[in-house]
Amino acid sequence: MFRTRCSQGRGGSTPLPGTMRHLGKVDCTWSAELAYAIGLIVTDGCLSNDNRHMNLTSKDVEQIQTFARLLNLKNKVGKKSSGSQVEKKYFSLQFGDVRFYDFLLSVGLTPRKSKTMGSIKVPEQYFRDFLRGHFDGDGCSHSYFDPVWEKSFRLYLSFISASKKHLIWLKKEILKSNDVRGNVIRSGKNGGMYLLRFAKYDSMKLFEFIYYIPGLPCLTRKRLKFAEAVATARLSNKLV
Repeated sequence: MFRTRCSQGRGGSTPLPGTMRHLGKVDCTWSAELAYAIGLIVTDGCLSNDNRHMNLTSKDVEQIQTFARLLNLKNKVGKKSSGSQVEKKYFSLQFGDVRFYDFLLSVGLTPRKSKTMGSIKVPEQYFRDFLRGHFDGDGCSHSYFDPVWEKSFRLYLSFISASKKHLIWLKKEILKSNDVRGNVIRSGKNGGMYLLRFAKYDSMKLFEFIYYIPGLPCLTRKRLKFAEAVATARLSNKLV
């Protein structure tokens, strides 16, 4: 069982008077809320090279607001563009916290993590919350009725990453708590991305796993879409 807390400061030193606000804003004691937030950082977050600042970017302002609420952040939410786009249609939250930055390094995150990330040290009891954050950040559910087989409803749950090593770790961790079998496959242009994909019955199990009680922090649109697909899958099973 993990009981990690933020250290006093680099080298174990106590911060000087007046600097506490800059060193630590976030409570790093493991909880369901923190695990969910780390799932978001793993997928949609970024650690700067200054050993202090972090950023979360999303097209959903709800996700940014939930993240800020869970970590008790009061920073202003900005907007930014992506790549060569001019329109600023993505929401962004940047904040500085030396202790939290060090904590994220200790659990497996790094700057420029996209293609190099491997395992993340998440306590087992909070893994489902981390996984829900991972899904809200870079996951998706996809469903449709098979055009060939009448009444056959297809449902897939996918977790997406540029790091194959990270998805292989994620698959192993999911298997520890669920009797499911996913596959890691290449995706995207030039095969630069990877998917950890689960088929219908395993997707339905994982829906129950990550949304284990009502009212959990989550991205509403993804939960509703996934819930509708699961309900349709259950109904289609009765009709077959």
